[in-house]
Amino acid sequence: MITELLNQLSYPVIFFLMLLESTVVPVPSELVVSPAAYHAAGGELNIWLVILFATLGADCGATINYIAGRYLGRPVIYKFADSKLGHLCLLNKQKIEKSEAYFNNHGAAATITGRLIVGIRHLISIPAGMAKMNYLHFLLYTTIGAAVWNVILAVLGWYLFKIVPEDQLGETLTRYSHIITFVIIAIVLLAVVGVLIWQRKKKQKQTEE
Repeated sequence: MITELLNQLSYPVIFFLMLLESTVVPVPSELVVSPAAYHAAGGELNIWLVILFATLGADCGATINYIAGRYLGRPVIYKFADSKLGHLCLLNKQKIEKSEAYFNNHGAAATITGRLIVGIRHLISIPAGMAKMNYLHFLLYTTIGAAVWNVILAVLGWYLFKIVPEDQLGETLTRYSHIITFVIIAIVLLAVVGVLIWQRKKKQKQTEE
């Protein structure tokens, strides 16, 4: 079903697949947003609407995870992760523990940075719910993190339109998905470091003044 939807990308389909991607269903976002942006570069879709619907879908999916974490509680979440259904969703106890530890170590900001880390991005909403994080703050941070990720994937898809034939797009994204992910993370980390350096210099300048 997901494969068929990927072949018929539209704004509602983008929203739905990104909603699934932000829950526990293993739908790779790079196989949704980048192809949609590829078609946008060809004039079939609007690139800004692609990013908008992808981000809204991610917000809704993350909200589902947040609600599950907040109201089902840790025992039920861990039991589901180790169930047959959880394993079908590529979940296990270790992945939940990893996302929870990341959230505990980085606090509320983890809902932004966690959206950019493979293996954690679609699960970080669960520990946010378990910690009963303020929902409006959670939604704001999730939107920022999801939007940044979707913009990067959209830029990638737009660029691939110039160099990759459409019939090779899926194969190219699948074959190089890990490399693409590492490149995206590297770009994001460089941007974060740049912002931190700029803030530090600004603070030093204010102190000197």
